Amino acid sequence: MFNWLKKKTQAKDQPAPSANEPSGVIEALRARPAAFKSIKTIVLVASGKGGVGKSTTSANLAMALAAMGVRTGLLDADIYGPSVPTLFGLTGEKVTSPDNKLMHPLQAHGVCLQSIGFLVDPEQASVWRGPMASQALLQLLNETLWPELDILLVDMPPGTGDIQLTISQKLPVTGAMVVTTPQDLALADARKAITMFQQVKIPLLGLIENMSFYICPSCGASDDVFGSEGGLKLAERYQVPVLGQLPLQAALREQADSGIALSAGDATLLEYYQHISSALLWQLSGAGSERVEIIITDD
Repeated sequence: MFNWLKKKTQAKDQPAPSANEPSGVIEALRARPAAFKSIKTIVLVASGKGGVGKSTTSANLAMALAAMGVRTGLLDADIYGPSVPTLFGLTGEKVTSPDNKLMHPLQAHGVCLQSIGFLVDPEQASVWRGPMASQALLQLLNETLWPELDILLVDMPPGTGDIQLTISQKLPVTGAMVVTTPQDLALADARKAITMFQQVKIPLLGLIENMSFYICPSCGASDDVFGSEGGLKLAERYQVPVLGQLPLQAALREQADSGIALSAGDATLLEYYQHISSALLWQLSGAGSERVEIIITDD
């Protein structure tokens, strides 16, 4: 299974398939014991390299999951370059505290949010060494009054350094997703992210190929701007499920920069992310772990 995308026909020439209602999977998630506080599952979203659209992908997946009825949270783990405030239209907003110790997370578009960007001035740089940044992130996670959540997505910073290892080793992580583009430069670092998770024994739930293709809005012609099928071949090599492919599209950039809800933007984009969200839930349920089949076709 997971031959979701026959790239030339299904991903490019027609919209992504509509997601089925995953009510049974959601009920199964809620029946689990909590992994951390009142959070059932913790899923890391990593890339190994900056600039591949990981934060935008994390934010839109969180919105898509919330729209499907999943109680979803998103933790912005990029201490040095937090993106969540912008992506959710909350730039300049600050968290509140009932006792000057613990913090209430912010909420937008149905998602429960926490970010260092809600604590520091947007113009202020976090000039911290790795151990200090790791400690700040753990404090941010532990001192937030998270409500009951089915899934907490963690938008990881790029790379495989101190923060990544701290989260991987000190949190009861359910699994991880890797975001890449088809470009060789991005794939090289995506491999490092995959091997890091293998070394720390965190299951790989899937790979998302972002900026996979571009479709001209005028003539409808498609173009593989960053190469063709690189992410699919990487997934095949490491036997990682392909959760989906995402287009390079102006509407996606506009939606992310403006911080509006995914459901208020392009309907086709919403379908892409709902498709990937359904695939993620399928993996979390364990049903997708029995057999992984990745099909790459040119038809």
